Amino acid sequence: MDFQTCFNVIQGWLLTSGLPILVIIIVMALALNFKNVLIKKYFSTLIKFNGDIEFEKRLNTFHSTIKSILNILIFTIGIMMILGKLNINIGPILAAAGVVGIAVGFGAQRLVEDIISGFIILIEDQIRVGDVVEVAGKSGLVEKIDLKAVVLRDLSGNVHYIRNGQIGTITNMTKEYSYYVFDIGVAYHENVDEVIDVIKHLDEELRNDPDYKDIILEPIEVLGLDKFDDSAVIIKARTKTIPIKQWAVGREFNRRLKKKFDELGIEIPFPHRTLYIQNTADKSPIIS
Repeated sequence: MDFQTCFNVIQGWLLTSGLPILVIIIVMALALNFKNVLIKKYFSTLIKFNGDIEFEKRLNTFHSTIKSILNILIFTIGIMMILGKLNINIGPILAAAGVVGIAVGFGAQRLVEDIISGFIILIEDQIRVGDVVEVAGKSGLVEKIDLKAVVLRDLSGNVHYIRNGQIGTITNMTKEYSYYVFDIGVAYHENVDEVIDVIKHLDEELRNDPDYKDIILEPIEVLGLDKFDDSAVIIKARTKTIPIKQWAVGREFNRRLKKKFDELGIEIPFPHRTLYIQNTADKSPIIS
């Protein structure tokens, strides 16, 4: 076959099959881009219209999952159309894929388990992107969740990839609202009622602070004298905040509480130890 004949064959193929395939590829690219723009705009509109942080978390969680599903759908349709333009019968391919799928399924039970567990987690809204959770012995901020795995980043910056199939118990520390629990220890000789009054007064000051008034939901709940430790009595209390802000509020309250206790002379005790040293001369103990 000479060059001219080859050129004519290629030219004919390009006009009959190549051009439609090129059009299909262009349409796929446009569909992927349009999909990204549409999803982003739609989700942004919903978040702006609703204005609820919990609703925003749930939408962000579904965002990546919906994008992945649409990507698979667009690529699958595009590839099937290209195979059709190449005059390749996709029937046997689909049948073979079904057989292979069954064979792989027996060896992919973990993957199936992950997908089912991920589907349940998403549908029941157990975890959202932006939550602080503890799963499978790891805790951190949820950066991503899909049908296969949950991605957490802990306080040290470590990223944990946890298969959904490994998740048994989920502890969500930031769903709808959060609590910070205080165990405030004071010396035995301090007046507990006066200490409680100080705690409530400091909470009122903090709730009136412009930096904290919008994130503290309720006045502090003083549960009372909780227990007697070796060198202190423990007063337990808790404050209710918007999700993920409990630690910021707790740290600031502790800072102000320490400062106020120092001003009022309220003792925050630390463990004491009494040593008895034997005097070898008269056999009497020396207390230090």
